[in-house]
Amino acid sequence: MFRNRETRGKISTSIRNKGDYNKSLFSLLLYNILTIYLFTDKINLYTNDLGGMLMNIYDLKIKKRRGEDFDLSTLKGKVSLVVNTATGCGFTPQYEGLEQLYEKYHDQGFEVLDFPCDQFGHQAPGDDDEIHEFCTAKYKTQFDQFSKIEVNGENESEVYTILKQQQPKEEVKGVKNIIAMKAIKKISTTCVKPEDITWNFTKFLVDKDGNAVKRYNPTFEPKNIEKDIIELL
Repeated sequence: MFRNRETRGKISTSIRNKGDYNKSLFSLLLYNILTIYLFTDKINLYTNDLGGMLMNIYDLKIKKRRGEDFDLSTLKGKVSLVVNTATGCGFTPQYEGLEQLYEKYHDQGFEVLDFPCDQFGHQAPGDDDEIHEFCTAKYKTQFDQFSKIEVNGENESEVYTILKQQQPKEEVKGVKNIIAMKAIKKISTTCVKPEDITWNFTKFLVDKDGNAVKRYNPTFEPKNIEKDIIELL
């Protein structure tokens, strides 16, 4: 009789311990699920297709105009303005303003990263050398262009994947500019996602650590970015 009670007591204790263990296991599992849910988006922002962690664009290597690799990590400690450009766009005259910023602040650690892109109205039809010749002849640009890329879609450059994730929205001020951007979005066939680039001459300001801190829509003139550049230098 006592042995049966003792046996039942051991069984009851075992069941309680097992129940406590299951509760602890369930709590741990729930915690992990919530953690993954809350932070997956942040993790995905900086993960490339190979599973490596990309904290910012300065962790990338890209192609220069003539095909050679360029390690963006060499720009650490510098402020950069990243622009997707086109030679036959209504915003192409902004090259003049970009060059003025480059000449004024380059010696202080400022760079213009020029990425020709032909995804918007087929307004950058030339090859890389032709685009470079156009820029230097017409606007006397001293900063070079990188190899032509795509900024939206399946084949978009990793540079723009990260930039768009870090700065997904762009502010448009002024009635004239708001109307212009609404019209542009209607004809921009590659702008599908909310964070996608709308048109040529969208600009991203990148700090010394390689993080995009501001995004400017195509109507935003380069000269108006000057004060933001000064704050980061």
